Amino acid sequence: MSAGTPKSLASSGQKPIQEICHPLGAEETASVLTPSPDVGNTITSIGGKTTRVEFDLPEYSVRRRYQDFDWLRTKLEDTQPTHLIPPLPEKFVMKGVVDRFSEEFVETRRKALDKFLKRVADHPVLSFNEHFNAFLSAKDLNKRLGLALLSKMGESVKYVTGGYKLRGRPVEFSAMGDYLDMFTQKLGTIDRIAQRIIKEQSEYQVELREYGPVYTTWALSEAELQGPLEGVASCMANCSSALDELTQDMSEDFLPVLREYVLYIESMKIVLKKRDNIQAEYEAKLEAAAFRKEEKASCTQVPTDVEKCHDRVECCNADLKSDWDRWQNNKRQDFRQLLTGMADHNIQYYEKCLAAWESVIPLLRDKQPQETETEED
Repeated sequence: MSAGTPKSLASSGQKPIQEICHPLGAEETASVLTPSPDVGNTITSIGGKTTRVEFDLPEYSVRRRYQDFDWLRTKLEDTQPTHLIPPLPEKFVMKGVVDRFSEEFVETRRKALDKFLKRVADHPVLSFNEHFNAFLSAKDLNKRLGLALLSKMGESVKYVTGGYKLRGRPVEFSAMGDYLDMFTQKLGTIDRIAQRIIKEQSEYQVELREYGPVYTTWALSEAELQGPLEGVASCMANCSSALDELTQDMSEDFLPVLREYVLYIESMKIVLKKRDNIQAEYEAKLEAAAFRKEEKASCTQVPTDVEKCHDRVECCNADLKSDWDRWQNNKRQDFRQLLTGMADHNIQYYEKCLAAWESVIPLLRDKQPQETETEED
């Protein structure tokens, strides 16, 4: 049986991404995501320009809540079931941030939502989705939101294949599943250790903040050592400030990327499961057709529904492979950038601490000649 061009599902093989002018990333396009002053409701303002013909206007400016982003992602999952949909940040809990009403939380979420939109815009299929268009340009999404809940309610039964057991994943997709399991374990270990490091750094910072004032009060009663003691107190304050910046960078830049990729893995596993279900449906229909063929020996033509199902399998495989390659490329770039940033932040931290301690040395040396002269007299 020859599989023709799949028509039932959109494939990511439509155009090379280099040839596509997407609504957020092109040269002539400007996009701005900013949190509104209404921190409690975390409203995000989105504005920009585009040359894409499917947009009614060349410029757009809209305000979106988190539930609007959730609506968009649900719609993308419903209309593009064989594609990897980028994850959204968690609504209430983000690792490294405790207060969801704090400015740090709002800024961390803003960055994550901005990354979500850019990933969708960079995708050669998702960026052309009508719901993405509506999200960027429609003034009011309220009347559309009711459908999202119904879609989620049916999500668990949408791809059920009547209890048919899949014969086996192709080797390449089994390798994908194994890699995701391994990657999940690695990220989990890194996350746990990073959380411990942040906790220990926070505890150390508390000690530094208590340590410095001791030297300040000591200096008040030691005239001869006042300069060096005040220098040590200042050194402690500078080291504490540097450590605070390092911890903040780790909480706001490092941990959110780890969490994003944990959610990405979950999304990829869902797509793999959908692929398996489509294959299982095809195998079930193929077996049923073979059984009917045995009953009717004169029937040699493959049923149309089997051919269509086979096309869906091929289309799903192509979409998954394409999105897997794109995801791997993004992952390599993201983690190179993440690790480079972590190295830079640590270097800056130790340089600031080194400079703080070096500033104390001259104060200690200035006292040595005076002490020697006193001893000679």
